[in-house]
Amino acid sequence: MEFSVESLETPALTKAHLAELLFEHIGLNKRESKDMIDAFFDLISDRLVEGNDVKISSFGNFQIRTKAPRPGRNPRTGEAIPIEARRVVTFHASHKLKDQIQGNGLAG
Repeated sequence: MEFSVESLETPALTKAHLAELLFEHIGLNKRESKDMIDAFFDLISDRLVEGNDVKISSFGNFQIRTKAPRPGRNPRTGEAIPIEARRVVTFHASHKLKDQIQGNGLAG
């Protein structure tokens, strides 16, 4: 099953657009489509908040990385400001996705 997003008004693919695609191509009603998309992203978010990696086959990996505290500087005043330790999300595309982006995997 092939999904087309050429008809999107904006270049960004939003949760609302994903729900609309589920409605149009799979036949779920609009409420079910929205609930499914919300549940999908809630599941990913919850796993990341718990500190777990999220791996989506043929797409990529979302990982939590802890950044150590470090010295920073206010660019306007030059004043030294400490940057606290924090957790950040990183995304690493799969080889398949990278190939598709480069135009090497268009056949699917």
